[in-house]
Amino acid sequence: MERELTLHQAKMDLLRVVDRIQSVDEVQTIRLILADYYARKVDEEMDRLWGSGTINEQVLEQWSHEHMRTPYNYAQ
Repeated sequence: MERELTLHQAKMDLLRVVDRIQSVDEVQTIRLILADYYARKVDEEMDRLWGSGTINEQVLEQWSHEHMRTPYNYAQ
């Protein structure tokens, strides 16, 4: 019977992989693999949003003029 992979099991699998890292080069390689994976996921989602019309040229132009920094409230 094939077990269903839960989030906890997935995290444990990743910890077992990380435990086998032997060098800084391996860390860099894993970072690149993860960065590539998430970059592809972002591209797929952007393509989906563009295809559905949620994002278009007007939205991109609007975003280019938005101020998206977090306001800081300093205690005085």
